[in-house]
Amino acid sequence: MILEGKRILVTGVVNRRSIAFAIAAGAQRAGAEVLLTSFGRVRRMTERAARRLPHAPDVLELDVNREEDFKALAAELEGRWGGIDGAVHAVAFAPEDALGGRFLETPRSSASAAFETSAFSLKALAKTLEPLFGEGGSVVALDFDASVAWPIYDWMGVSKAALEAVARYLARDLGPRGIRVNLISAGPVETVAAGGIPGFRKLADGWRSQAPLGWDTGDPTPVADAALFLLSDLSRRVTGEILHVDGGYHAMGAPVADGVAAAEAPR
Repeated sequence: MILEGKRILVTGVVNRRSIAFAIAAGAQRAGAEVLLTSFGRVRRMTERAARRLPHAPDVLELDVNREEDFKALAAELEGRWGGIDGAVHAVAFAPEDALGGRFLETPRSSASAAFETSAFSLKALAKTLEPLFGEGGSVVALDFDASVAWPIYDWMGVSKAALEAVARYLARDLGPRGIRVNLISAGPVETVAAGGIPGFRKLADGWRSQAPLGWDTGDPTPVADAALFLLSDLSRRVTGEILHVDGGYHAMGAPVADGVAAAEAPR
């Protein structure tokens, strides 16, 4: 019960396959009280998923691109809980023309939309919740390795690199208040978001074969378990960190076939 008594806000639950769903379920089993956020047409899906959790939580409105939603969220959390202990940022989006090998053709507006939704929103969430953290707490965001240029990720990859920078600056500025900010760089998981990335299946197949510990793209629980650690007091002196939960893939070189690096392998 490493989260017993903790109040945790989880964004990004779409359905039971979401990594955020696994985190919310694990947090409840670890003793936390959980609230979810969603918005617009997706909110109905989130509410259905919420009913499948061990204890059905309420779903609060939050469109991360609407300032008024952040203000309303802070007021709601203050009224319900009087404070907060942890939050999970599991929000990312890039328009179709910002993915799939169209990096050079992507218009400014689409690149901006990817950055604002996927990276700047972490700052907006952390800033909103800052006054609600009492004697410290934890913010955990979901990442995907931004140290290389992936064949299919394009401006979402750029946004993830920005997310990593945002997390470091937040760790710097919120650390004096005892608020930790960490990322989990997860291997590919078959979620709704992943289904919108061209070539995801090929990437996932390569990941399974190269990760030394193996990798199950249908199992988000290893990522969720790492999030529980980062949300708990066990990580009380960990901040500004990128924790890889990817079966060890990130530490390996390109796959080798007959002594020659496979041309189609992700790098």
